[in-house]
Amino acid sequence: MVHGHGDALERLLSRERSVQTPPRPCGSARGRYTARSTTAARICARAGLALAGPRRPYLTPRGPMAEPRFDVAGIGNAIVDVLAHADDAFLEAQGLPKGGMTLIDEARAETLYGAMGPGVEISGGSAANTIAGLASLGARVAYIGKVKDDALGRIFRHDITASGVYYPTVPLTEGPATARSLILVSPDAERTMNTFLGACTCLGPQDIDESVIRDAAITYVEGYQWDMPAAKDAIRLAADHTRAAGRRFALSLSDPFCVGRHKADFIELLDNHVDILFANESEALALTDTSSIDAATQALQGRCAIAAITRGSQGCRVVLPDTVCDVPAHPVTTLVDTTGAGDLFAAGFLWGLCRGYAPADCARVGAVTAAEVVSHVGARPAVDSLAALVNDVLGLNGTPA
Repeated sequence: MVHGHGDALERLLSRERSVQTPPRPCGSARGRYTARSTTAARICARAGLALAGPRRPYLTPRGPMAEPRFDVAGIGNAIVDVLAHADDAFLEAQGLPKGGMTLIDEARAETLYGAMGPGVEISGGSAANTIAGLASLGARVAYIGKVKDDALGRIFRHDITASGVYYPTVPLTEGPATARSLILVSPDAERTMNTFLGACTCLGPQDIDESVIRDAAITYVEGYQWDMPAAKDAIRLAADHTRAAGRRFALSLSDPFCVGRHKADFIELLDNHVDILFANESEALALTDTSSIDAATQALQGRCAIAAITRGSQGCRVVLPDTVCDVPAHPVTTLVDTTGAGDLFAAGFLWGLCRGYAPADCARVGAVTAAEVVSHVGARPAVDSLAALVNDVLGLNGTPA
C-alpha cells in the first residue's frame, strides 16, 4: 500500500484553486507530466492525455476537517462471482435478460449453476471491485459488506484483505450463505448477472462503523443496496455520518433494472446526499426518464457536484454544474469481459479526485483502469499494480503539486 497521498487528498477537500493557471473546459488543468516512455508519450499525444498537477481540488470543503484515515470507504454486496461463457441461445433458453442483473433465490442459483458451463470463482461485488481497484492504485481504502463464515465467505475475506483493504465487517455464523453471482459472459463480452444475495441481506445499520465513515474522505456505495430494506437503512445512516463529518458521498447506480426498481429513492438520495454520481448511459436515461444522452445530461446538471456517465467505446461524459465535456475511451486491443468496467472506471476516477485532479482528468484515469479490467475475465485488476499501469500510460511520473 502506498500512503503518500494524504496531503493531496486533504487539498481535494480544503484548498482553493491557484489563480496562476486558469482551468480549461471541464476543469482539465494546464501543463503536462512527462511520459515515462516514448510509447506512453505517443499514446498521450494521440489521445490528448495531458494531465497536470492539480491547481486546487474540484470539491470544496463543508467545514473544518481532520486528516482522513481513508481516501475512500466502500459499502456494498460482498459477493463471490462465478463466471462462465454462454451464448445468446443459452440466455434465451434460461429466460435471462442479456446485460442485466437478476436477483435469484438459492434454489434457482443451484439450478442455473448446474446448467452453466465450466466456471471460475473470483471475489466480486460492485463496490468491492472498486475498492480493490483503488487499493491497487495505492489508495487508503476500507470496505463494509456482509459474508457468512463459510467457504466462499473466507475466500472473499482473504482476497479483499490481501489486496490491502481494511475490512471490519463481522461475518455471520448462522443464517444465509455467502452471496454469489452467476455471471454469463457472451461472445461479445457482455455480462449477464444472476445474483443470490444470501448473507448480503443481513447487512444493516449495526454494520456501519461510524469511525470508518467519518474518517473517509469519500464514502462510495452501490445502488444494488436498495434491493434490501436493512441495507437501505444502513446506507442512509452512512450518508448522515458522511454529511455530519463534512465528507463526500458517491453513488453508483449499478444497473438500469435496479434504477427502475428504486428510481424515487435514487432521486431523493441524489438531491439530498450525493456529491459524485456514477452511471452508464442506460442507467442515466432510466433515472432521468429521457431518451438521449444530451437530455439526460440536462436533467442531471446541477443536481450534484460531479456526474460521470460512461458510454462504453464512446468514452465518458463528465457533467459539472457549469460545464460538460466528453472524454474518449482508452483503446482496448481485445475485449474479453465487461463485468467490472464501470467498477474500475469508478476506481480510477475516485483515485484521481483523491490526488486532486480535475474531473476531466479523473475520467482519463478511469478510462485506463476500465480498459485493463475488460481485457481479461473477472472484475478485479489482473496487473500487479494499477498505479504502475496508469503512470506508464498517462505519464504520471510525479507527485501532484
